[in-house]
Amino acid sequence: MTTLNQHLVYGYTQSHDCLAIADAATAAEEAEEIKALGAARTWGEARQVPMTHLWSPAGPDYHDPRDGYADDKPFDITQVSAVADGNWPPMVTERAFTVLPQDLQDRYGKRQVTVHSGEYLDIPLDCEADLVAELRLRGYKVTRDDELIHVLSGHDLGSTAS
Repeated sequence: MTTLNQHLVYGYTQSHDCLAIADAATAAEEAEEIKALGAARTWGEARQVPMTHLWSPAGPDYHDPRDGYADDKPFDITQVSAVADGNWPPMVTERAFTVLPQDLQDRYGKRQVTVHSGEYLDIPLDCEADLVAELRLRGYKVTRDDELIHVLSGHDLGSTAS
């Protein structure tokens, strides 16, 4: 549930060619978790990345070191099944379902369904000014940050491993 004076961050996402909205209280920390996991060079480094807000698709629950994912083996985040399947990080466009009031979801967005990853809210770019104005009238602090939304979407994930 949203609260008065909540801070939201939003921006354009290439993945669905629309606006995405996230809770600014955690968005930057989530982006750091995504970048840290993407920068891991070995499975051991990947398993050591602290995850406070997101689950780790490289954790031992998903990739047991005894099954060929030893700590010293090269890590490539794009080869992790949850990432390759589009399930990690979670779709940034689905966050609107939890941070936007229902009436604004209904007025400015359209619920879309993907084949593999579930539902998301498609908020067209031409709704930006009206949606932001409405949120601000309701007491929300709203900041546009396309780079943060880009990171949260998982674009450009990749390891520095060779």
